[in-house]
Amino acid sequence: MQPPVLVGPLVLLLGVARALDPALEEGWRDWKSFHAKEYPEEVEAFRRAVWEKNRRRIEHHNLEESLGKHSYRLEMNHFGDLTDEEFNQQLNRFLADNLKQHDGKSALFQQWAARETAREVDWRAKGYVTPVKNQGHCGSCWAFSATGALEGLVFKKTGKLVSLSEQNLMDCSRKLGNSGCHGGYITRAFQYVRDNGGINSELSYPYLERDEFNCHYNPQDKAANCTSLMVIQQGNETALEQAVAMVGPVSVAVDASSFHFHFYKSGVFTNSQCSHRVNHAMLAVGYGTSQENGKNTAYWLLKNSWSEQWGEKGYIRLVKGVDNHCGVANQASYPTW
Repeated sequence: MQPPVLVGPLVLLLGVARALDPALEEGWRDWKSFHAKEYPEEVEAFRRAVWEKNRRRIEHHNLEESLGKHSYRLEMNHFGDLTDEEFNQQLNRFLADNLKQHDGKSALFQQWAARETAREVDWRAKGYVTPVKNQGHCGSCWAFSATGALEGLVFKKTGKLVSLSEQNLMDCSRKLGNSGCHGGYITRAFQYVRDNGGINSELSYPYLERDEFNCHYNPQDKAANCTSLMVIQQGNETALEQAVAMVGPVSVAVDASSFHFHFYKSGVFTNSQCSHRVNHAMLAVGYGTSQENGKNTAYWLLKNSWSEQWGEKGYIRLVKGVDNHCGVANQASYPTW
């Protein structure tokens, strides 16, 4: 006779299995096949129940979007079997820094009162941005944001676009307070590169999607460097716009905790649930305006690290100039050389 402690989970799983929608059987199989998902028998019913719930929420949102209630659409993606809580715990692990000066070698980028900027900017078109990467089920967004800004800096200085190593930052910047897959600070990633005198390329120090704890940096394979960092006036979107226009790609962080952000597909993202408590690092590669419901809507163009299967081929257009939406200007910084 089995111990009573096993009865609760067993009953729960049986209840989940009974609640599954038979009409979605083919859709579930197709989704698993497309994303190469496999599960132990004892957990598949639960994962399918999560997927069905997410699918229903996506369909409800898109119905509302078709009626003009939203400016963006959602789509099922490779995160479909994760609950909101699991998603945020696994992927959104950016840590907000206090943005004080670091060893006297960082400076504050403040808004220039008389500075005019271009109406639209897209650093991808200028060659500053590497292809979209995939952090996988690891909270290393901070490292991907940092390499993105460093990659833009290298291109600006040398004319060469080199993909830089997130794993190098994850393995080697722990003494500065970063914790690999369990979270980190963008500014301290820049600090590491500055103090270390360089960072390796993705080619020589590949991404493993896990914590290694041992640093394998090779100075002979140095692919980039920085001498200091600039932090942008906190919460100031105009200062952020000026930095993006003048400098190149800038590291930022946003509140990416909502279900809508996880399954964003297209359009200009704006969500009343989005707070200024940032938890996910991204890369601002430009800004612009688009026609939404007959009016011009300004947006930030942000590169993500959730693969090209998410969003607009790995990017999101986040509404710009509306109360620092999702805290996009709260933790902005970039390296200098």
